[in-house]
Amino acid sequence: MKLTMIFVGLLGLLRAPGFAYNINVNDSGNVDGSGQQSVSINNQHNVANVDNNDGWNSWNALWDYENSFAATRLFAKKSCIVHKMNKDVMPSLQDLDTLVKEQKDKGPGGAPHKDLMYSINPARVEDLSTFGPKIAGMCHGIPTYVAEEIPGPNQPFYSQKCYTANILWILRLSFCGTSTETY
Repeated sequence: MKLTMIFVGLLGLLRAPGFAYNINVNDSGNVDGSGQQSVSINNQHNVANVDNNDGWNSWNALWDYENSFAATRLFAKKSCIVHKMNKDVMPSLQDLDTLVKEQKDKGPGGAPHKDLMYSINPARVEDLSTFGPKIAGMCHGIPTYVAEEIPGPNQPFYSQKCYTANILWILRLSFCGTSTETY
């Protein structure tokens, strides 16, 4: 009887709406299709975490829906880029869950992704606390820069070098600056 109660209690924890879970998707857009992405959604903390594991081109993104900021940690550049979330383009936490499940089945052949392009300010951020504790924790001790969104009509005319992060065939984020060596 005690064992049954413990099992039912653990099952309830796993089904709780705030429980984080992972969805793995092979990223065939990488060279030889060797990369893999993992999405963790935590409704209780209003946050989504995307890990892109592809060797030296690996990155991690944190979307903090509570504070409306997102951060992408670029491992090859040893830096963190923070930007305001564009809620008109970036899916809500609930929509992200649905999109990830749909795209997992469809792969790259699904609906076309949305594009966001950002211009990186070359000045390093000194005080990470303005972005909330989640992003401050992720970017702590790493050179961090703020990026501003470049409006859609101006994107084709932007000539700076960019680092691109594709998120599960749903969203493509491009981070651009005067020199990719500075960030």
